[in-house]
Amino acid sequence: MSLEKNKEIVRKFIEAYNNRNLDLLDDLVAPDYFDQTHQQKGLENLKQLMKLAFTAFPDWHETIEDIIAEGDKVWVHLTYTGTFTGEFQGLAPTGNKITTTAVDIYRIVNGKLVEGLNFTNDFDLFKSLGVIESTEEGKKFFGEDVK
Repeated sequence: MSLEKNKEIVRKFIEAYNNRNLDLLDDLVAPDYFDQTHQQKGLENLKQLMKLAFTAFPDWHETIEDIIAEGDKVWVHLTYTGTFTGEFQGLAPTGNKITTTAVDIYRIVNGKLVEGLNFTNDFDLFKSLGVIESTEEGKKFFGEDVK
């Protein structure tokens, strides 16, 4: 596949996620997809993870900031936004609106996502969720307005 077609597959995947259209994933993701981040295999497991995210952040949205393709891989820089209104990884909801960034790397074979890896700014995410705070030393180092 061309690099542009691979980028389009990733764009459609993110659009399906944003629109909660999990049925579209059947056309975009291989049945044996491997999620490196969560060490899970299978399209159905991926859909379950997405449903958990929708419960925790019903208004979750991913915006593509940049997208790069090389060979069979696509790198996408994303901004995530959402409101923490449901349980997430055992954490009680805070109602906080969050914004954080991530880089996802996808491998595409025969027009389908076969593998994915996510690098999220976890410090920024958990600070936005309201479940961690900077120490006084951290505030000196990073500044008071770190979110």
